[in-house]
Amino acid sequence: MSATYEELLQKMLDKVPNDVDKREGSIIYDALAPCAYFLAQQNFQLDNFIDLVFPDTAVGEYLDRAVSAYGLERKNATAAIRKMRTTAPVDLGTRWGINELVYKVMDMLEPNVYEVICETVGDIGNQYSGDMQPISGGTSGIIATLTDIVTAGTDIESDEALRTRFFVKVRMPATSGNAYHYQQWALEVPGTGAAKVFPLADGPGTVTILVVDSNMDPSPSLPARVANYIETVRPIGATITVKAPESLPINVSANVLLDGSRDISEIKEDFETALRKFLKETIFTTYRVSYAKASSLLLDITGVEDFDDFLLNSGTGNVSVGEKQIPVMGSVELREVESLATN
Repeated sequence: MSATYEELLQKMLDKVPNDVDKREGSIIYDALAPCAYFLAQQNFQLDNFIDLVFPDTAVGEYLDRAVSAYGLERKNATAAIRKMRTTAPVDLGTRWGINELVYKVMDMLEPNVYEVICETVGDIGNQYSGDMQPISGGTSGIIATLTDIVTAGTDIESDEALRTRFFVKVRMPATSGNAYHYQQWALEVPGTGAAKVFPLADGPGTVTILVVDSNMDPSPSLPARVANYIETVRPIGATITVKAPESLPINVSANVLLDGSRDISEIKEDFETALRKFLKETIFTTYRVSYAKASSLLLDITGVEDFDDFLLNSGTGNVSVGEKQIPVMGSVELREVESLATN
């Protein structure tokens, strides 16, 4: 740990002969204090600099530079591709708006059904559906509706996601198309949040890969994009299957005694947020949902005094998750009660 300003100043003063006035406000004190302050600032910056040059603590552009030596680059944001339905034909290249976002018509999928791309990259392009307003000419009297997601838009890769991908690369020996290699390839695709590889899943020469998106949710369009990318980099020979994992709903119910500071709707909203986060953290790492951990989430919510009759998928024990499943939040029923059972 670097010396503080006070420690540096005292060390300097200790080097001054004792027959010299070293009290605060003296000439020697006032001469040494600015120097000690400057050195303390330099030490602080050097401590931060060390954190910026190592991948486990680097952030932003410093993390980009730290991992680039290992052949990794941050995944850029991508634009959402959606379906747009119209009441009459429209020209390719026309532009339509919804909630301050603009979508450009790219291709006709079928009569009056078009593929459109959001001009703003990122997850925001996935968020809205409904009636659209024409921006370019030649569309008078035509009603357009933004509907399904063809390819989900993704935000630029976060520091933590890039750091995780870096650790996967350096800690897991990926060579010659082994399981770790397929995992790395899957994680290189924009929008992939996690991947699980099953070698020989359907017999010799087969590989099955389960993928979830950057929000740790199953995505209908992601498996095809991952499969197409892996086909361009994998060794010849293996037959690969990429798909989304099966969702296992986790249902919760409980009687809740409140402390009077908040109402049950607020408690439920916070608990659902905490439960959803907890479940996402278990994906492809733990194949059970802990009853103890799930119930402790409820007790940690501000406004909860106590609870009983906590049920996880109608039981009072851990919930097993299949190796090709992921837990997702199902129904949450929290019942406000005036008192809890005494036995």
